[in-house]
Amino acid sequence: MSETTAENPWPVRTVARKIGDWVHRLGAVWVEGQVTQISARPGTSTAFLTLRDPSADVSMTVTCPTGLLRTVEPPLREGASVVVFAKPAFFLGRGTISLRATEIRAVGIGELLARIERLRKLLAAEGLFSAQRKRKLPFLPKGIGLITGRASAAEHDVLVNAQARWPHVAFKVVNTAVQGPTAVPQIIKALSTLDKDPDVEVIVIARGGGSVEDLLPFSDEALCRAVSAAGTPVVSAIGHEPDTPLLDHVADLRASTPTDAAKRIVPDVREETQRVRQMRDRGRRALHGWVDTQARLLNQLRSRPVLADPLGPIDRRADDVEMHRERGRRAVLTTLSREQAALASARARLTALGPAATMARGYAVVQFYDEAGNPHVLRSVSEIKDGAKLRIRVADGAAKAAVQGDPESE
Repeated sequence: MSETTAENPWPVRTVARKIGDWVHRLGAVWVEGQVTQISARPGTSTAFLTLRDPSADVSMTVTCPTGLLRTVEPPLREGASVVVFAKPAFFLGRGTISLRATEIRAVGIGELLARIERLRKLLAAEGLFSAQRKRKLPFLPKGIGLITGRASAAEHDVLVNAQARWPHVAFKVVNTAVQGPTAVPQIIKALSTLDKDPDVEVIVIARGGGSVEDLLPFSDEALCRAVSAAGTPVVSAIGHEPDTPLLDHVADLRASTPTDAAKRIVPDVREETQRVRQMRDRGRRALHGWVDTQARLLNQLRSRPVLADPLGPIDRRADDVEMHRERGRRAVLTTLSREQAALASARARLTALGPAATMARGYAVVQFYDEAGNPHVLRSVSEIKDGAKLRIRVADGAAKAAVQGDPESE
């Protein structure tokens, strides 16, 4: 292809023709999907189908001869799963791509069940069915979200039975399609809305019984993964007891029927009232028994001698305390007298041996001063010279003197 520029652009017809040439070179392919819309007007040779991917929000238009549509067994209806052999076609005038089908095969029940079984094994291997990830429902949720069909028997069963068990239960009902091609996206959207609501503590997805095809949306992989990722506990109440779509394994609680779901999400006010009454009676009996036991124990304690005559032991102990106090006082006085005598004797010995007593007998202590002016006791005349300053200490005081002449010559 030649390059285009702002000065030399291609016209729309050229771009459309080139896209059409490229699409028309594509080969035919087998495509699987879910029929969401069928348009086959009488007298026309072409029928139009809308084929949707059930696991993603993607759809394509399929055209086929009207006669081919009539040959499909069982007859096609909206919500049916099919496999078509078609070639991509580009319509130049509208600029749209569609599939031109030359063969249409309805997916049988056996194939549907086989695919569900393969998906079951895949989700189980990823841990979506694990009991460890399932959350416990609150005892009495302040708000319950209900996803079900409009004016359906399932909605009636859940609301009536839940309100009969607990009259003040609060529901937030979101009506969606519960079968057909639009069921899965509507249920996922309702689940997301209720999961974000802080007043909703439990979400119930309910539907009555039906055929395998009717219950296919509740085995959809996208719905199962959305329920697994929800932050609010989810209760699955799909069909009757034998019906077990994959949603039952992913949900936090599986109820066999919508009526059973109503019984599982709220307690019975009559049963709880009876249980409270029984617990109150048991508490009353237990309290009376405890009071009787404590009263008997108190009577036994009061009958003991120590409590019968509480002042007698105190008086006896008071005499013992007084006797020990007097004994202790005498022992302290004896010890004090002995220590006072020892102290007086030690004082007399110290007085006799001290320098004051010696000086009192006429002796004196003579000190001289060195060159720095510090006093020293004079022990020899060789330590002083003529004119040296002396300090003479006697018993009652001290006097200063000076040396005259050479001390060593006298």
